[in-house]
Amino acid sequence: MLDLLIRNANLPDGRSGVDIAVSDGRFDAIEPGLDAQARKTIDADGRLVTPPFIDPHFHMDATLSLGQPRLNRSGTLLEGIALWGELKPLLTHEAVVERALRYCDLAVARGLLSIRSHVDVCDDRLLAVDALLEVREKVKPYIDLQLVAFPQDGLFRSPGAERNLLRALDKGVDIVGGIPHFERTMQDGAASVQRLCEIAAERGLRVDMHCDETDDPASRHVETLAAETVRLGLEGRVAGSHLTSMHSMDNYYVSKLIPLIAEARIHAIPNPLINITLQGRHDTYPKRRGMTRVPELLSAGINVALGQDCCMDPWYSLGSADMLDVAHMAVHVAQMTSIDAMKQAFDAVTVNSALAMGLDDYGIEKGRPANCVLLDARDPVEAIRLRATRLAVMRNGEILAQTEPCATRINLDGRPSTLNPADYAPVEASG
Repeated sequence: MLDLLIRNANLPDGRSGVDIAVSDGRFDAIEPGLDAQARKTIDADGRLVTPPFIDPHFHMDATLSLGQPRLNRSGTLLEGIALWGELKPLLTHEAVVERALRYCDLAVARGLLSIRSHVDVCDDRLLAVDALLEVREKVKPYIDLQLVAFPQDGLFRSPGAERNLLRALDKGVDIVGGIPHFERTMQDGAASVQRLCEIAAERGLRVDMHCDETDDPASRHVETLAAETVRLGLEGRVAGSHLTSMHSMDNYYVSKLIPLIAEARIHAIPNPLINITLQGRHDTYPKRRGMTRVPELLSAGINVALGQDCCMDPWYSLGSADMLDVAHMAVHVAQMTSIDAMKQAFDAVTVNSALAMGLDDYGIEKGRPANCVLLDARDPVEAIRLRATRLAVMRNGEILAQTEPCATRINLDGRPSTLNPADYAPVEASG
């Protein structure tokens, strides 16, 4: 007797009519027409069952703080940084924990079960570090939460930042972070990349660097990051987040840079919602949108994972823990509207992000933990188009969250009485 049987499911790789069996919290079989009984059976009815969504770049210490101590009136990056500086002294351990837990509730409802969060270490109290370490333990049964020690005010620019970063790592923070473009000089930025990568290599840790989050085409710290990655043997363990200056670089230099990133096996983590709203603020028209060169990176074989970055915090007043919203924006701003490209965008909030975070036990495969999401959509493209309803969110075979299908009552003579947008999926012509 199985614990759970999901019948007639579609999978992101294109398989359809598949039955998914779960026993003891793990996938037991994935094949059509299983002859089996289960304590609980779900009829997917041709809908998409996907591995859980993943956010490889977030700031949980600031999330849901919108309006404290004031609103970001201009909506700019610099006012957001200034506002965070005002908020930090006012933070309490309890408030950070409560806001983070509320966000994790929202994440579960959206099928978002793995998050990498940067946490500011430039506060000598390390208050946010301690708070998110507590949150990591509290949510461990249902969310994989990785923490990045992030010297948000600059490793060298902020007094005590390196000491605090090392203290945070000693407390159990998982990953080494940095922000080289925020240092006082380009030389300091390059030196910070070198020092942070050395710390990671010494401790056997991963690196996730806020890299070149600027419109300045001369901000080329990802070049240093690639060189240090190779020098220290960190290939596959380093992520370059944002990389927005690449949007403004000339094509000749990028033709050199992208192969260097590929050689170092650096994971690229753009954040579409934030990159296109914070960049290009000094432009009139034509106006740059700031997001890095996603199709070109993918074409070079670089792993691209999409992050949300912010949700209702000093930098971004919107957001809802919805990684399909992130993929939807990426499809539009990167002009990834071919069928294959839209599937790549879906991969960028699922399997690519799992690779970037080093999640080895991820995916709908026999023997792996039975973590998955049933969507009210037939395939990944429809999931992105609709930002599809999460009908069921499962962790280790247990249902964590359920949502009823979207149904609108309409009153039009001679027309159906109810409407669900998921029923508008295209039907390919036969023959």
